[in-house]
Amino acid sequence: MAERGTRKESSRSGPEERQGRLRLSLSSLGADAVLVSHLPNILYLCGFSGSAGLLLVEPSKSTLFTDSRYTFQARDEVDGAGIHIAKKGLLRAVVETLKKGRARRRIAFSAAHMTVAEKQVLEAGAGPRIRWVSDQNCVEKLRAVKDAGELATMREAALLISRVFDQTLRMIKPGVAELDLAAEIEHAIKRGGGSGPSFDTIVASGPRSAWAHARPTSKPLRKSELVVLDQGAIIRGYCSDMTRTVHLGRASARVTGLYNAVLDAQQAAKDAVRPGAKAGDVDGAARAALKSCKLARYFTHSTGHGLGLEVHEMPRLGKGDETLLREGMVVTVEPGVYLEGVGGIRIEDDVVVTASGCANLTTATREFLEL
Repeated sequence: MAERGTRKESSRSGPEERQGRLRLSLSSLGADAVLVSHLPNILYLCGFSGSAGLLLVEPSKSTLFTDSRYTFQARDEVDGAGIHIAKKGLLRAVVETLKKGRARRRIAFSAAHMTVAEKQVLEAGAGPRIRWVSDQNCVEKLRAVKDAGELATMREAALLISRVFDQTLRMIKPGVAELDLAAEIEHAIKRGGGSGPSFDTIVASGPRSAWAHARPTSKPLRKSELVVLDQGAIIRGYCSDMTRTVHLGRASARVTGLYNAVLDAQQAAKDAVRPGAKAGDVDGAARAALKSCKLARYFTHSTGHGLGLEVHEMPRLGKGDETLLREGMVVTVEPGVYLEGVGGIRIEDDVVVTASGCANLTTATREFLEL
């Protein structure tokens, strides 16, 4: 069953404009169409937010394939694409559509977002007339540069998580369990208008704060400990991601020095963000600042990553990455140091690449808080 999406209102750059930019990639991909299987990409291209969907973007039309659970939702959300309600599975419906034409066709797809079993079903069903080629992350590259509407939403998400941090500071005290603090942060996100956290909130205290991606536990916070809080909020599908590190009680001169070194490294990285800069050079700026303090070996991850409909997307601010930054990209800047037995310190902000550099989206204080 095929029908047309009826969603009228247009937001941001609009699905048809986004699909039009995707169609411009067909020639360089050597493809006749793109089969989009990654749900955030489908959301970006046609507005559909369901959990089952495939989007076939052809030169003159697009079709969303979904199942009967999403009939009404698709009618309400989908813009710029026809709707095909599959009765015998999405892959089979796509295959039947592709087989209608007699000419040989090349269909671009993302191997990163399709299982081996799914690919085998498509190949067996479509037959030898269909050749499958890489989509070369073409949708992700479009998503990397945000338009004005997306940036407005991301500012909201960044401001929300900044407010949530300010509100939960009163709870950060000895005796409070990491899990309880994480729960309060996630509750505050929803109370503040967010649809939920961008990821499972990280609260890690004491020696566990040296675990870069620790999960909160029932461990109570204790005096004279570092506490790392990595949190993010989703607003209308778009993510924020912010980390702050605080200390319970008066910190030693060594810990204060470590914090200031990380803060300086973050500022050095921010200063390196500008249109045309290589992503790897931003990472290099943070590492150089920490190296001057003989702390580079304690920085064990990349400096940051792209942010948008997903909490991790293009570009990656990592060592040697040649990606050129462009105005409108939103990235995290999050250097950190992690010392076994001492703890970890990470400071993370969301920034947007501007014409002359970058601007902070997250606003919570970066001052070293001794609570």
